[in-house]
Amino acid sequence: MKKHVIVLVGLLLGSQLFAQKRVATVRDNNGKFGVIDETGAWIIGSSFDKLGNYADGLIAFKEGKLWGFLNLKGEQVIAARYNKVKAFGGGVAVVAKDKRWFYIDKKGKELEMPQSDKLYDFKDGRAFIRRNKLVGLIDNQGNVLVEPIYQKILNFKNGLAKFKDNNNWGLLDRNGKVVVPANYQSIGAVLENGVVTVMKSQQAGVLVNKKFKALEGAVKIKDFRPGGTYTYASDASKLWGFVDKKGNWLIKPTYKKVRAFVNGLAPVSTTGKLWGYVNTKGEMVVEEQYRDAEIFSEDGLAPVKEKKMWGFINTQGELVVPMRYGISTGGFAQLFRMGETKGFLNGWARVTHKKNWGFINKNGEPLGGKWFKFVEAFVNVK
Repeated sequence: MKKHVIVLVGLLLGSQLFAQKRVATVRDNNGKFGVIDETGAWIIGSSFDKLGNYADGLIAFKEGKLWGFLNLKGEQVIAARYNKVKAFGGGVAVVAKDKRWFYIDKKGKELEMPQSDKLYDFKDGRAFIRRNKLVGLIDNQGNVLVEPIYQKILNFKNGLAKFKDNNNWGLLDRNGKVVVPANYQSIGAVLENGVVTVMKSQQAGVLVNKKFKALEGAVKIKDFRPGGTYTYASDASKLWGFVDKKGNWLIKPTYKKVRAFVNGLAPVSTTGKLWGYVNTKGEMVVEEQYRDAEIFSEDGLAPVKEKKMWGFINTQGELVVPMRYGISTGGFAQLFRMGETKGFLNGWARVTHKKNWGFINKNGEPLGGKWFKFVEAFVNVK
C-alpha cells in the first residue's frame, strides 16, 4: 500500500511539473513592460522600456536604444547591444548591429551561415536563404537542405511547407524533399493528417492522400483550421457553404458570410448584416441577431458583437459575459507574435475595457483584478 501511495504522489508531482505553463508580455500602468503568468503573478517585473514575446526560452528586451535577451528569471542572457532583433527559434536569432544583419546563438556568439541576400529568422529549426531572387532552405546548423531554386517557400506547419515553382505551388517536408509536386495554382494550410485545400485548373478542391478531389461548383475554398473537421467554400454566386475533409459539401452555398466550425457550431450571415450560428446539419441554432460574431473557442464560448461592444455566448446561445469589451488583436510585439485566437483559451480571454487591456475569466473578472495599458496574448512556455 505504501508503495502505491509513493507512486501516486510521484505521478501527481510529475503532472504538476510538466503542466503547460503560459506567460504574456504586458505594459503596466507605469508605462514599463513586464511578463505575467496565468495567475496574474509577475514573472518579470514591469521595469523594461520594451519587451518582445517569449519564444524559444528567451524574451527580447530594449534598454535605451539597444536590444538584448532575457530568460524567464529576468536575467540578461545576452546584453543589450543590438539595434534590432528578431525572436529566437531553434536556438538561433537574427540581429542587426551597425546596419549589418547576422545570426547569433543563445550565448550571443555570431554564427556562420550560408550566404543569403536576405536573412530570415528561424522557426522550428528551419530558415530560408535567398540568392538571385530565388529561395532555398537551411537548418539551424547551417546545412543547406534546399539550394535557392524556388520562387517562394512559406513557413512549416505540421511538418510541411508550401513552395512555389514555375508559378505553381507544392509541398516540401522538413528535409526539403518534395512531397507534393508544384502542380497547383494555390495551396492552403496543411492539416495534421496532410489534408490541404488546393486550386487546380481554376477548380477548387481538396488534396487527400496526395490525390486531388474537385469540389463540385466551388470557385474558392478556404484553409482548414488546425484540428478542424470542416472548412468553407464559395460558388459562382459568391455564396458560402461548408466542406468536409474528403472534399464533399457538408452544407451547400447558402450564406453571404461564414466562419469556421468549432464545437459543432459556425458563425453565418444570410444577409451580410446580422450573424447567427448553425450546426453541421445547417440548422440555425442561434438566430441571426449580432453585428459580428467569431468562432467558438475550445472553452465553449464565442465572442459576439452588439453596437460597438463584444460579449461572449455559450453553445446554447446564452449571453455569459456582458457586451462591454473590445477584442482587437493588434499589438506592440508583432515581430515576436506566435499567433493568437480571439476569445477564450484556457479560461482567459484577451480584451480591452475603457481604454485598458487585460484578461477576463468567464465571469468577466480581470486576471489578478488588474487592467494594463496593453497585454499581448499568452504563449506557451516549453
